[in-house]
Amino acid sequence: MSAHDQLVLCLCELTRLLWKLLLPLLFLCVLLIALLVLLLLAVRFWLQSNRDARRARDGRPTVAFFHPYCNAGGGGERVLWCAIRALQNRYVGVNFVVYTGDLGVTGQQILDGARRRFNIVLPRPVQFVFLRHRLLVEPGLFPHFTLLGQSVGSIFLGWEALTEFVPDLYIDSMGYAFTLPLFRYLGGCSVGSYVHYPTISSDMLSVVRERNPRFNNAGFVSNSLLLSAIKVVYYCLFALLYGMAGSCSDLIMVNSSWTLDHILSLWRAPNRTSVIYPPCNVSAFLDIPLEEDGDKKCHSIISVGQFRPEKDHQLQIRAFKKVLDRRREGAGGREALKLVLIGGCRNQEDEDRVLLLRGLCQELGVADRVEFRLNVSFEELKREMEDATIGLHTMWNEHFGIGIVECMAAGKVILAHKSGGPKLDIVVPYEGGQTGFLADDEESYAEAIERILALPPEARLQIRRNARQSVARFSDQEFEECFCGAMELLMGTLEG
Repeated sequence: MSAHDQLVLCLCELTRLLWKLLLPLLFLCVLLIALLVLLLLAVRFWLQSNRDARRARDGRPTVAFFHPYCNAGGGGERVLWCAIRALQNRYVGVNFVVYTGDLGVTGQQILDGARRRFNIVLPRPVQFVFLRHRLLVEPGLFPHFTLLGQSVGSIFLGWEALTEFVPDLYIDSMGYAFTLPLFRYLGGCSVGSYVHYPTISSDMLSVVRERNPRFNNAGFVSNSLLLSAIKVVYYCLFALLYGMAGSCSDLIMVNSSWTLDHILSLWRAPNRTSVIYPPCNVSAFLDIPLEEDGDKKCHSIISVGQFRPEKDHQLQIRAFKKVLDRRREGAGGREALKLVLIGGCRNQEDEDRVLLLRGLCQELGVADRVEFRLNVSFEELKREMEDATIGLHTMWNEHFGIGIVECMAAGKVILAHKSGGPKLDIVVPYEGGQTGFLADDEESYAEAIERILALPPEARLQIRRNARQSVARFSDQEFEECFCGAMELLMGTLEG
């Protein structure tokens, strides 16, 4: 027998041995997959049986909103309460549930907070399902791989929500896209989503590729070519998973043109996606008089936004410091200008951030001209709005900016970041007239503030008029009509 024939026989024998070893392993894998499928089918049957039993008991279908921070008091929470109010007014025979992780308050206290902060009163009570494991979506729990950690955590939190209460229609109103397949495929629910901000975007990828340090790109990563390359790969893989999860949604609503572009590129469902601008409390500010402000002894710059890192309050304080340094003592000196920071604190982390901001004011020597207003009532917010001259907003790639619209409705001269929703949707010309100003760094913000204050009072008044007239398209009424129109198809499935 030749060497070649011996080699062939050896290979054949080796193949037979490998097959004998792999066959049991292959059988085991098939068996495990079959058992997993049977388990998932059993879980689905159990969950749907719970829903059918509840439906038979209540006699009404239920729409559930997943909003773990529904008591936070931000723009996203205003969208939630306006959405529920709109649906309650139109669909009397439907129950509404809110999944929340706010364990320290009662349902009534949450509703009282919505009335106090947003001037919103629901026509009927809603049921709250309190989730015990909201910690799983807290960014502080994941110092590294935060996006992935929070997304995996949201799946477990969504599982808790689903096992506590199985709705007929599920709406993710806070951006936890990885809960959508859970409710659709295990819960058997129709699912929809209102996206305020994509969890990941091409802009985030560009920040990492260009190695720019930002709040979501630490300095030690941006300074390392290897770590930046690893993070780009991680972001690309995460974007793929995020797109797969989001594409499970039967209805996709986004809050701005900027968000629309990113969601279309990630979720790839143009036929199910539409822009529904968030509701802004335009009418509540229209009674603030529009008058020339040339006789003001002190001009107030007001900032409205939660104390989150992406809001970049540090930029506001540093730009304000530049303005104060340039102003002469006397009529145009420090005493003629102040900065008022108004916002909500969701947790201890936000409160710690406020302490750091206060420390920065002390360090820069502007503490006497900067005021902090935390978790204010709607009435106090309106008073501060009435006194202000400039509305300030500094978040890079803000998805929309409800606070910006409210400032414009109140007749303030708005100064926002030259990116995202403010640039594309809000601070845009109205009938050929200017509606505000845009900037993107300390120097340009300081220059814009000085330019606004240097304008003749009548010129400022004209910009304020243009701004107020331009924001009617962002009113509560417009939102309710567009939101209910978009939801009509999904709500129709509840009749079956």
